[in-house]
Amino acid sequence: MGVDKFHIEETTIADVHKSFLSGQLTARQLVRYYQKRIDTYNQSGPRLNAIIYVNPEAMEVAAVLDAKLKKSGLAGPLHGIPVILKDNVNTMDMPTTAGSLLLKEYVPPYDAFITKRLRNAGAILIAKANLHEFAVWGETISSILGQTLNPYDLTRTPGGSSGGTGAGLAANFGILGVGTDTVNSIRSPASANSIAAIRPTLGLISRAGIIPYSLTQDTAGPMARTLTDTVKMLNVIAGYDPDDPSTAWNIDRVEKDYTKHLKKNGLRGKVIGILRSLFGKDPIHQEVNEIADKAINDMKSLGAILVELQTPDLDPDKITSEISVHLYDLKHDLNGYLSDPKNKAPVKSLGEIISSGKYSPSIEKNIKEAGALSTDDPEYCQRLMKRSDLQRRVMQLMAEHKLDALVFPHQKRLVVPVGDTQVERNGSLGSVTGFPSIIVPGGFSKPTATAKIGIPVGIEFLGRPWSEGTIIEIAYSYEQATRHRREPPLFSLPFGKL
Repeated sequence: MGVDKFHIEETTIADVHKSFLSGQLTARQLVRYYQKRIDTYNQSGPRLNAIIYVNPEAMEVAAVLDAKLKKSGLAGPLHGIPVILKDNVNTMDMPTTAGSLLLKEYVPPYDAFITKRLRNAGAILIAKANLHEFAVWGETISSILGQTLNPYDLTRTPGGSSGGTGAGLAANFGILGVGTDTVNSIRSPASANSIAAIRPTLGLISRAGIIPYSLTQDTAGPMARTLTDTVKMLNVIAGYDPDDPSTAWNIDRVEKDYTKHLKKNGLRGKVIGILRSLFGKDPIHQEVNEIADKAINDMKSLGAILVELQTPDLDPDKITSEISVHLYDLKHDLNGYLSDPKNKAPVKSLGEIISSGKYSPSIEKNIKEAGALSTDDPEYCQRLMKRSDLQRRVMQLMAEHKLDALVFPHQKRLVVPVGDTQVERNGSLGSVTGFPSIIVPGGFSKPTATAKIGIPVGIEFLGRPWSEGTIIEIAYSYEQATRHRREPPLFSLPFGKL
């Protein structure tokens, strides 16, 4: 296969490395064509509005990697692989804005732990992606860039808060992406953009150097168009970091190579509980329910044992409103980052952000509510106790039914149109417990005038703490058997031939 036969669209780590090693492709060529796609689609054409900043040093990094390849082979497991970082992850050579005009020129003095891990693995940080400002909500609107659009339907949001990463990956702006997740924020854009993503067990991946929302619930996680590439990225960014005490819990629990769990027969014999309380019951939920029920039948045909569960107490909306501590943590944890002298941030507190008025109106209600809350409030302690009860409830449910995982649609209804607020998402079960979950594409709704192939719907698998291997087996087996991932038609012009 000559260089002119390599296509950037929907390519994978394995495809790229094969072409590097055969001499059919260079990292510089790859970077040039991703930059071309971003130039063509981000602020022109469909105007996806997913990327805040394109790394001007990416081509120089690629040239160094090309030289290393000639001299000694691949420089690491992610050699030359372009990565899109959510723009709340510190990069010492690029701005880290959290989507805020107040941080427009802010370049942190150090890389986040995961940024260093990616660089050391040979990855090329090609761009920083838009997010819902300070990761506070789920439509991906920021004061620095505005509204990111869904590449499958430009009248809808891409989910959030990691919607720039999700939309950028769906539109083939990079191969890998980093998201962060406090309530729904990795899995929501994965579901809405027909990609795979992992929200790991809390403590598997360091948060050091990431602008926080709620350190009780925050985690970073890998995102990609295939679960295989997502898992390869997990290998690189998981591990102990003394700068994030939560990672002390992962000692002897991090696997050296999660790719061993990429088994096509991974569903065979697995016992999976269907959380019916996370399905909607009204006509607006019908399309999602049909996709989720088809997924359940597909899993049965692949050898899984599906168990119907009636758990009305596991209500994601109540988990968010009555147990989650994200708004209680926001002021304390964000102030901790902004006021820390080592970070040299230009703004020092949530109060300063609020008084400036320089923020997206979409976060006003939440940041003002958070500004009036405190981790010293009695309600905060009560919520932490309820959180422990919820963790025990899920563990007991899985023990009683001898379950390997739980399954449900990530959203009860399709991702909302631009201008609406996200509703009926199911991610709080994973984020509030801190248990691991994986999203893979489940299919599409019916086509419409604005969505040529329909709106993506993601299927979520949730497991016990540190059971990433088990849910990777389940999710990969389903993904490979069904292969629902499809490129968005508006972003498939044939200029990507190298």
